[in-house]
Amino acid sequence: MAPVAERLSAQRGVLEPIQTALTLDGQVEELAGVLERHARTPVTLIGYSWGAWLALIVAARHPALVSKLILVGSGPFEEAYAAGIMPERLRRLDPAAREEVAAIATRLQDASSDDDGALARLGELLATADTFDPLPSDGPPIEVRQDIYQSVWPQAAELRASGELLELASRVRCPVVALHGDYDPHPAEGVREPLSRVVRDFRLVLLKDCGHTPWHERRAREEFYRVLESELAAR
Repeated sequence: MAPVAERLSAQRGVLEPIQTALTLDGQVEELAGVLERHARTPVTLIGYSWGAWLALIVAARHPALVSKLILVGSGPFEEAYAAGIMPERLRRLDPAAREEVAAIATRLQDASSDDDGALARLGELLATADTFDPLPSDGPPIEVRQDIYQSVWPQAAELRASGELLELASRVRCPVVALHGDYDPHPAEGVREPLSRVVRDFRLVLLKDCGHTPWHERRAREEFYRVLESELAAR
């Protein structure tokens, strides 16, 4: 989220923590520790994609650190909503890209493999399916760590499958706002419906002509920043 952090920093103090722990609990405590050491808490915590779940877990376990949650492009909070994500992504790709995705996915299933390049390429391919009308990339290269992905994501997926993720959401006491693209293959209803049941102060803002990464979207970028700034000002 470096481009978002840089833009917001023109008006306010911003931290962009980089997670390096190899377990889900380790990343939660790593992020909480950064906030305790470097922020004037409580903070507004903005989480994108997997980071939306991470931010929510931190708010549930460390409520004194977080005054507001903003979830951007969050994954769905119940397993039933996740089943259609990859089929929809593959439907949007051409045959050659679909074949490459399948080949990379097979390679990454080997827990002993250490191929950061393959994981980065998979991200590039899926990003083309996740975006409605993309702008050129405006951020620095992202360091991809397959060891972190292979360790943390299965734990996160199990948290959702077991229902514990939604149970954690029920412990959140601060306001929660979700910003979600209407073209995001991660279904907005998978965020709206579960969280509206368990979070007392929850709203979802649906961004038109917008995929998974709003600040990369030509038609939605400025509306994303407008809503984001409004939510930060209303903290």
